[in-house]
Amino acid sequence: MIYPSEFGDDPMFPQTSDFNIEFKNHIAGQGVVCLRDFKQGTVMAHLAGVVVNSMREHSFQIGKNKHLNDEYFTGFFLHSCDPNTAINTKAHTATAIKDIKIGDYITIDYSATEDYLFRQFKCNCGAKKCRGVIAGKKEIPRSFLSVTGYYEDDSDDY
Repeated sequence: MIYPSEFGDDPMFPQTSDFNIEFKNHIAGQGVVCLRDFKQGTVMAHLAGVVVNSMREHSFQIGKNKHLNDEYFTGFFLHSCDPNTAINTKAHTATAIKDIKIGDYITIDYSATEDYLFRQFKCNCGAKKCRGVIAGKKEIPRSFLSVTGYYEDDSDDY
């Protein structure tokens, strides 16, 4: 099981036989890789964490001022403007919204669950309808230029 024992022993919690947290690249960082296939519509895992009253780097919003801080699994889901997974914030589940193959990273649309993001960022998801700058539902995305220098280094001078 990926979660520590203090979260319980729900058999639907993510298992190390099904998922692994791996470093993808210097832009995306770490992500959750699937070690088996998941068909569209499959509940992949029940989610756990500590309920907190403010956003954190590894949390997702579950209410107006409530966030589920999950530093073991969900906090490593990568963003995509065309995701393969959706989070049910009421039931605390992750469901495949597309067929997912072995070796695929779990992706969600960060804007789908968050009113405000921990930090906005320039998107590099590669989706045909990529939004460019990712912000929460209630935020105005900052311009592309305001996030470019922070997340990319176009210079070869080190």
